[in-house]
Amino acid sequence: MPYSESVVRRALGEAEGAVPIPVSVFDEEVPAVANLDPDLLAALRKAATAAAAEGVEFFVNGGWRSPEYQEQLRDAAVAKYGSAREAARWVTTAETSAHVAGQAVDLGPAEARAWLSEHGAEYGLCQIYRNEPWHYELRPEAVEHGCPPLYDDPTHDPRMQQ
Repeated sequence: MPYSESVVRRALGEAEGAVPIPVSVFDEEVPAVANLDPDLLAALRKAATAAAAEGVEFFVNGGWRSPEYQEQLRDAAVAKYGSAREAARWVTTAETSAHVAGQAVDLGPAEARAWLSEHGAEYGLCQIYRNEPWHYELRPEAVEHGCPPLYDDPTHDPRMQQ
């Protein structure tokens, strides 16, 4: 009897945006980094260079993702949290994901996030969701006006209401 795709699914790898181990923001070989929006990547690298001068290193834990990989993460979140509604607090659909668009990056370690909390707006890099301190997006207007207020989670972000 054949298995349906929902029962047996191959694990999606680096080519689809998986980051099995944290990588440098300067790693040109990893699609999760290389496929980020060029403006986001430039701001991220500029900030990482400044942070490194203070002894703080940035690592990418997640960046660009293929729609298939995003949906795999979404399915896993639904299984973990018990419903699509609860999963939506943590993982968006491929259609609404800033990661799929190459416009979001998940960063670590904690020291890098602390540095970005203090200095990120200078580079237009802003934390977007209160429940995801690792998730950063480019907001160029933040350079002059500071980062916008945080959404509690993606379910409160109007961009996710598609």
